[in-house]
This record gives sequence, C-alpha cells and structure tokens, in this order.
Amino acid sequence: MASIRFRSNKWQARVSRKGEQSLVKTFQTKEDAERWARSIEVEWDKGTYQNNHQAQKTTFGELIERYLREVTPLMRGAKEDTIRLKAILRKPIARVNVLLLNSSRISKYRDERLQEVSTGTVIRELAYFSSIINHARREWDINIANPVLLVRKPPSPQGRNRILSHEEEVKLLQACEPKANRNIYTRPFIILALETAMRRGELLSLRWDNIDYSKRTAFLQLTKNGDSRTVPLSIRAMEALQVLPISIDGRVLPINFAALENTFKRARERASLNNLRIHDLRHTAITRLAEKLPNLIELSAVSGHRSIAMLKRYYHPRAEDIARKLA
Repeated sequence: MASIRFRSNKWQARVSRKGEQSLVKTFQTKEDAERWARSIEVEWDKGTYQNNHQAQKTTFGELIERYLREVTPLMRGAKEDTIRLKAILRKPIARVNVLLLNSSRISKYRDERLQEVSTGTVIRELAYFSSIINHARREWDINIANPVLLVRKPPSPQGRNRILSHEEEVKLLQACEPKANRNIYTRPFIILALETAMRRGELLSLRWDNIDYSKRTAFLQLTKNGDSRTVPLSIRAMEALQVLPISIDGRVLPINFAALENTFKRARERASLNNLRIHDLRHTAITRLAEKLPNLIELSAVSGHRSIAMLKRYYHPRAEDIARKLA
C-alpha cells in the first residue's frame, strides 16, 4: 500500500506491505513520488525487488572491518590476512560506498597497485575484494554486485625456480652462526626447511608433542590445504632438533613470522644472497628430495601437495642431472 503526502515543500512517498520493510523516499513532484511507489509495488508483486538500503549507507572499508571481525579470525592464514586487509583499509578505495564500487574503480585500483607492488600481490588483493563482497551478499544481506568478476586480472607471474646450491647453503648457515643479537632459531629453521620441505607456517606451528623420535617423524595436525600429514625426518633434521632448547609454550621454533622474516633477511644479506626468499627453501628441499624419492606419489606425500601438477611447480631438476641418467 502506497501513501503520498506533502511535507517540508517536498512530496514523500511511503510504500508498505506485510512481510516487507516499509520504504520511504522524497521527491520534488507528486508525479515522481507516485511513479516510484508504483514501481516498487510492481517489483514486490513480481518478486524482483532488491533492497539497497543497507548498501546505501555502507562503505567498502566498513565491509572489510566487519570481515576482519567475523570471518578472518576463523581462517588459517588469519595473521597474514589481517595485516594485508588493514593495509587496504588505508587506501582511498576503502572510503567508497559499496554501490559505487564498480569495475572502473576496481580497474583503477589494480593499475595503481601494479605500479607499487608485485603482480602476485595485486592478484591476491583482488581475490580478497571478491571474497569480501561475495560474503556480504550471501551472509549479510547487502545487495551489491561483484565488480571484480568484470575486471581483467593481471597475468600470473612466472613461478620462481630459485634453488639454493650446496655452496650457498654453507654460506647462509655460516651467516646464522650464533652470535650476539642473532636469533638462535634462524639456523635450525633453515636446516629443517631444507630437510623436510615443510612450509614456513608448518614449521613455526610444529610442537614437541608431535615429534616421534623412535619413528623419526613429525606430525602436522593442520596444513595449508586442510589435511594433516606425517613428515619423515632425516638424520640431519633429527640432529637439528636434538640440540634445540625446549620452549615453555611447547613449540619447536618459538619465533613469529615477522621476527623470522627479519632475521632471515639479515642472514641473507650477510651471505650476499639477496635474491633468496624463505619460500625458496621449500623449492630447494623438494628438488633435493626428488633425487631420493623418484616416485612422485611418495614425494607428494612428504611435501603435502594434493596433485602432481602442483608438485611440478616446485620440482626443478637440473638438465645436466637428468642427462646423466640417460643411457
């Protein structure tokens, strides 16, 4: 039912119906008010009406903040995701009303960010945008389109194939030798990463309770792909574990992501290996393990990859090594 009344030199239209939220809008003329009221009633009759009331008073930043409160803490990568999303909150796009968040604005954001950060970072941020908007549509009843679906993503960066040579490993470990102001966990982290092919997060969450010395294994309760797995430990990995002090909190390596990043960076600079990243240790470990485990099924069981295709992204055999295997 629609009602039209003249108020404060304007015409106010109110449309009400049982089971629906009453809608009110003000117009300059009575004809415009009546036209709008009829259109709403027609849409209600057809079941096509979409309520934009909540979206009209919501900025993209407010969606991000709610996502940070309600969704991010439940995710495995909560710490890293929180840091990245809070950085996006400081960008101008966070102040845009969600109804004005169109493909043109997203494209502009993409192009500006490509001048500042890597392609991989931009792709990740666009994925955040899409996830947040989709969640708001499904769970928070905020009626908005997802403009990210209409935006061309930057081409995925070529996968890194940086492998640490044995000579470089010696230099890196020497740069981590215990001295004043050096973190004692950097060196064992590197050794364990190279011997087990564990991800950084898996190593930093590893607990002493999950180490089985008799079986030479480490049990990972929760991994990146959501599965648990048991990782075999080499003799060298066992030796690195046995000299570590037992921490109060039960973790094998009681160091956080940021501290590890900083100490690794300093060690890398001392060793003059400035193009090396922490994740390159996993590439190196998988490539070395492939020499001992030519069966890719066994290799994937150690590395935690669900598919051979994903495993191939990390396995980088040298052509000269393959040539020696040929008759």
